[in-house]
Amino acid sequence: MTTPRIVVIGGSAGGVEPLLAITRTLPEDFPAPVCVVVHIPPHAESLLPSLISRGKRMPATAGRDGEPVQPGHIYVAPPDSHMLVRHGRIRLSKGPSENGLRPAIDPLFRSVADGYGPGAIGLVLSGSLDDGTAGLHAIKAAGGTAIVQEPEEALYPSMPRSALDNVAIDHVASYSDIAGLLSRLIEHPIAAWPADSEERQEIAMETDVAENGEDQDPTAAALGSSSGFACPDCHGVLWEIKDGELMRFRCRVGHAYLPESLAAAQSARLEEALWVAMRSLRESAALARRLSERAKARGIHTMIDVYRRRAEEANERASLIEGVLKKGTLAADSEQASRA
Repeated sequence: MTTPRIVVIGGSAGGVEPLLAITRTLPEDFPAPVCVVVHIPPHAESLLPSLISRGKRMPATAGRDGEPVQPGHIYVAPPDSHMLVRHGRIRLSKGPSENGLRPAIDPLFRSVADGYGPGAIGLVLSGSLDDGTAGLHAIKAAGGTAIVQEPEEALYPSMPRSALDNVAIDHVASYSDIAGLLSRLIEHPIAAWPADSEERQEIAMETDVAENGEDQDPTAAALGSSSGFACPDCHGVLWEIKDGELMRFRCRVGHAYLPESLAAAQSARLEEALWVAMRSLRESAALARRLSERAKARGIHTMIDVYRRRAEEANERASLIEGVLKKGTLAADSEQASRA
């Protein structure tokens, strides 16, 4: 018994140019569906389907919930929805973000690992941080094929490098060679993988969370142990999950992070908190000055200096925080984390 084939492609910053080159070079009669996730802001309009279709080979459309995937067609994840493939059909989900993103690459890759097993081919292109790594790991665990763009040519090499560091990659290729590689790989029939394998059951559990939202089991607790870290999105406990050497995190609600994305999210949340703290201290200083002036007007001399000192202390603390923010220390730390 053989399993159907599917190709899934994930990219982010610097990934559009190689994606267009690959999809426009694939033959019209490519014998498998191709599903694409590129990180885009939630309220932006995706122009990718029309850009890809200008190549006049394989047609490309935004994925529509419930439509069957067909060979020779490219499906692009729309803004603000995870795109999954379940039982041969597109599923769009407003499920929890992964790596701070929706659409994210990992849910799509994980869903085809569950549904297609060894028939899945996953490709990670240029991008920052590490989305796509856990998804490629799932595809490999299911017996599928993992490909990354050559990091040296990627405008943003973090995503392909993260995959190389954590997954047994089958092929590292220049984007100009990937279409031909996909055409060669797709020709080989693949045996189906057993539905009751432990790896498939675990992958299916996490795919259910991406599709349906809050984890009721909870999956994270079933697969890992408490990390002691809080989820940047909902502030719940993050559970640490280890897939071989790959470390990742998931909370009970279903938000998921890889280490680099978690570090970046923590830095962003810390910066937000520091801006709030600075504003609160400036407001506290302004209130103290107003109270000092009021005490002076009312002749309450014992309180004038008390309020004045309170204003000075609040301003000093606010200035310290402002200095940290203006130096860009947090942004530098986030960038270093993305290169770790």
